[in-house]
Parts: sequence; C-alpha cells; structure tokens
Amino acid sequence: MQKIIVVGSGGREHAIAWRLAQSPSVDKIICVPGNGGTKNESKCSNVSLEAAKGLDGNPYVAIAKKEGCSLAVIGPEDPLAEGLADEFWKAGIPCVGPKKTAAQLEASKDLAKAFMKKHSVAAPASETFTDQGAAVEYIKKRGAPIVLKADGLAAGKGVVVAKTLDQAIDAVDDIMNSGRVGNAGKKLVVEDYLAGIEMSVLAAVSVTPQGAKEGKAAILPFLPARDHKRLNDGARGPNTGGMGAVCPLEDVTPAIMEQFDKDILRPTLKGMIKEGYDYRGFIFFGVMITKDGPKLLEYNVRLGDPETQAVLPLMDFDFAALCDAIAGETLKGFDLKWKNEFSVAPVAVSGGYPGSYQKGKRIFIDEKKIQENGAKIFVAGAIDGRRESAEGYKENSLVTSGGRVLAVCAKGKTFDEAWQKAYAAMQGVTFDGIFFRKDIGLPGAAVSD
Repeated sequence: MQKIIVVGSGGREHAIAWRLAQSPSVDKIICVPGNGGTKNESKCSNVSLEAAKGLDGNPYVAIAKKEGCSLAVIGPEDPLAEGLADEFWKAGIPCVGPKKTAAQLEASKDLAKAFMKKHSVAAPASETFTDQGAAVEYIKKRGAPIVLKADGLAAGKGVVVAKTLDQAIDAVDDIMNSGRVGNAGKKLVVEDYLAGIEMSVLAAVSVTPQGAKEGKAAILPFLPARDHKRLNDGARGPNTGGMGAVCPLEDVTPAIMEQFDKDILRPTLKGMIKEGYDYRGFIFFGVMITKDGPKLLEYNVRLGDPETQAVLPLMDFDFAALCDAIAGETLKGFDLKWKNEFSVAPVAVSGGYPGSYQKGKRIFIDEKKIQENGAKIFVAGAIDGRRESAEGYKENSLVTSGGRVLAVCAKGKTFDEAWQKAYAAMQGVTFDGIFFRKDIGLPGAAVSD
C-alpha cells in the first residue's frame, strides 16, 4: 500500500486525487494544499503548507517525508517550472512531473517554439521579440488576424488573438509594457493565426537520458478532448481558464490522430531524447486541426484543466499504476484501456469571472440530482464552509473561493446522453452569481468567427 502526495488546489488536482484513490494499491493521498472537494474525497486528506513550518528543506518534500509518501504527483505548472520535481527526486521520492529544464517547454513560449522548429514538429510560423518596434513591424508585414503570446507563464492571461492590425499593435503594448502579465511579457512570441478547431491531447511521458539509451522512452497519448475557452455560448466573450470540456471527439478521425502521431507526437519524443530531458510526467498538446492537418499551438507540461475532469473518468485502468510506470520508466509496455463512453464536463464560475468576482458564496448541492445522473463534481475554487464560521452552514458545506468554482462531469454511451446527464446534474448546483455555458460540446461551441 502506498501514500501519495498530490501538489495543487484546483479541479485538476481534485480529479487526480479522486482517480488515484480508486486504486487498491493506494492507502492515503495527501493533498497540499487541496480544496473543499479533496477534503471530503475518499482516502484524501488536505495538508496546508503551514504544516511544514519548522521542518527542513522544501516544504512539499518535508510534508511528503513526514507523511511517509512514496510517490509525488505535481498538478500545476508553476512548481514544475520552479524545479519541484528535482527536489522530490533529490530526496529519494519518485515524482510524476518533469524536472525543471524540461518544464521550460511551458514556462517559455520562445523555448517551446525553438524546440518545435529544431525537431520538425508541425506548428504555425512564429518569431520572438524583445523590442516592441520590431514586433510591430513584423506584425504589419504578416497582417491580421495574428496571435500574440507572452513568453513566460501568465496564468492563461498572456495570449491575444488579434483580428485586426490595430488590435495586434495594442496587444503588443499591453503585453510588453503594461505590467499586466509581469515579467512574462518581456519577450513576445508572434505566431501566425490558424483557422480550424482546437483539440487537446493529454499524454503520459517517461523519458530520461539513461532510459532513452535502454529503449525505455515513451509517450502514450490519451483520448482526444476539447476545452471551451470563451466565456459565453457560441465561443463568444473573453478567454477564460476553461468553461468546460468533452471527451472523446466525434469530429476527430483515426486519420487525424495518425497524422498527429506522425507530425507532432513522435517528433516531440525524439526531440526530448535529443535534448537529454528528464521528463517523467504528463504533457498537454494544444492542437489546431486545420485543412492541412493538425498543427501544435503549445505544450503544457502537465495535465490540462478542465480536460482532466473529462478524460480521467473514462480511464479503464489503474491510474496509480500508470503513475508508477511513468516514474519507474516502464511506461512503454503500459496498456491504456478506455471506457466505451463519452463524458461532458461543464464548469460553473463565479459571477464577474474572468474579471473581478466575489468570494464566500455558499454552494448548495442537490445530491439526489447528482446521483440520478451518475455525475461527479470536481471542485476547483471552493473551500470548506466551516472555515467561514457562517451561521447556518452545514457540516461539509462549500463556499466559493475562486473564479472557476467546480465542474460537473457525466458519462453516457453517446455524446447526447452524456450531455443531457451533465446539464441535468448541473441544475443541482446553485450559488449566488453562478454562471455556466449551456453549449459545451455542441457544434460551433468551440469555434468563433
């Protein structure tokens, strides 16, 4: 029996902890810091970083040691970019998450673009700039629409799809000079706009220099999924961290996946080997399906959110065993089996998101509606209501603490069945200011003109 530490506090981490807990080999999961969902999940306990006070070394590692954890799974990108995986391995705790050097594939858009070009990964043309004037001149030559990306991590706020030259030029100034994305905007990546529809492919990765020599290196893709970034129905309004996800995709053919494998996945694996990366974790391929086939828009060096909440419920294998295979470099022979079902996971957000919003709103959940539809709630921005000491709050009640509050995932033998169940279950969730899209997964829901 093993104890596992899961680092993070979002909906992705709730889904990871929930799936790990289903493994008969797992005794306990320590969520640091976790959220109101992981607090009440089977086999899970939330531990604050405050618990590391007085302990030596990295606080996450110290907590893992204190709790007797034999495996670490890192959810978010920031700790990966800062080298947390390196710290776990140094402490002798196997870790699912790439080491710092490999994690720069997400932390630096410029580095990722250079990697794609060097290793012939199918991707849109791009250039990187540190000078605002040079960026503007390049944009004028390329024309609009065009895409601008802050080089560094910007919590999803560093990408602008400019439809006109004026919008693009304004975006250059906004990203590079306004301070809105901090140091992430010191370098600017300008990328050709691609028409098409997006696809997310999550995958398990196990690559080390020694393992590559021994023929152990592997990337195993999961089922294709799709996130819906725009706030409003019909793919309108501002970009968000994700308003919902679906999996698998009826409009993604085997031929598209074969081309993805040939033009994106295999070159990425070969590139990781050539660069000498130590990458034992998950990767997210953000892909645009164009008339010329799939093209890679970005790498994320972890599982996507909210895609994870739609993909993990379809796994028909032991997720903890997969994590062990990743860390132990036995991934190449791992058999990924999937349920012959569809999943739909709309996200409920706080009123005002992605702008300013209020917190501390009590969440009411009709458990009967959730159970009737076989749905699962994955909590993101919500905490245990008892912390608020509000009169009338029940045991284990939740209150909002973030913009994206929770996802409601339901499965079905057909997409329509999954969609109906997910939205019927969503009717069982209420809180002051609740907002969610009504078209997740429907035609046109992920494409705007």
